[in-house]
Amino acid sequence: VSWILLGVLGLGLMLGAPLMAQNHDDHSHDDVTDEVVDHGDHGAADHGDGHGDGHGEHGDDHHEGGVLHFPTLVRLIADVIEPGDKELHSADEAKNPVAKFLWKFEDPIYSGILILILGLLFATASRKLELIPGPLQNFCEVLVEGLDNFIRGVIGPEGRKFVPFLGTLGIYVYVQNIFGLIPLMKSPTSIVETTAALAICVFVYVQFNAVRMQGIGGYFYHLAGEPKDAVGWGMAPLMFPLHVIGELAKPLSLALRLFGNVMGEDLLIVVFAGLGVSMLAFTNLPIGFPLHLPFMFLACLTTLIQALVFMLLSTIYIALVMPHHDHEEAH
Repeated sequence: VSWILLGVLGLGLMLGAPLMAQNHDDHSHDDVTDEVVDHGDHGAADHGDGHGDGHGEHGDDHHEGGVLHFPTLVRLIADVIEPGDKELHSADEAKNPVAKFLWKFEDPIYSGILILILGLLFATASRKLELIPGPLQNFCEVLVEGLDNFIRGVIGPEGRKFVPFLGTLGIYVYVQNIFGLIPLMKSPTSIVETTAALAICVFVYVQFNAVRMQGIGGYFYHLAGEPKDAVGWGMAPLMFPLHVIGELAKPLSLALRLFGNVMGEDLLIVVFAGLGVSMLAFTNLPIGFPLHLPFMFLACLTTLIQALVFMLLSTIYIALVMPHHDHEEAH
């Protein structure tokens, strides 16, 4: 169930996001192009046709070269598939349908690859369980046991039934975060569509379990602040919308926090890698000074922290919607 929820809902939202944003991207591209042309025409009117045309062309080159494009494996494959020597910079420039698909759905492709890798890894480890485990089985058992202890330490004994979802979520987020440190790869969580899909998975899972554990009446009673007396019932009309806003803000904070941190790490590494290449540009060699290396070691730690924070907050959200008697028994 955990793999189905993460895979189908997460990839479904990510596949739909580029399609929904296509009209917006086309509109923005047209606006920028019109602005560049108008700027070039203005230069021609003030300084002559030749100077104006050159200024307009310079504006076009600046617009095309001003976008930072990351050399990833999927994009390199798309450049090879696309006929001609033109290097692609967006899905709109691709004529070949395969190259266009690779550019538009690059991040879902990486997410799907990671889902397959994790699924095969744990399926292989659990296929032939032995009393004296081998290295792979031992690693997976230690990982699962650690996640089980961590989640039950937050929720209590009742938390074991949430370990499959929360544990899968934590592992999946971590491998997506660290995937960008591999050369020619990219962290799918560096775009907001991925983190939003994961946050919506958590939101749906939490609300589903809240209704399942409390019932429909208990669920709305919880959103009303669980009033006990006349004062509490009088405050219920105010507490209900506040609780609803709070529940809707949780997936928003989850998505933006993870997206901002992972994207910031990737940009920091790319910027310092570019500075390292610039420092040795005079040698005319395809090498650079490794200024980004310390930040890659730091990213190994921060990617783990971000995955733990995402999983911990999701665990707390589940604990908050559990009935009070469950909290008392767990305590």
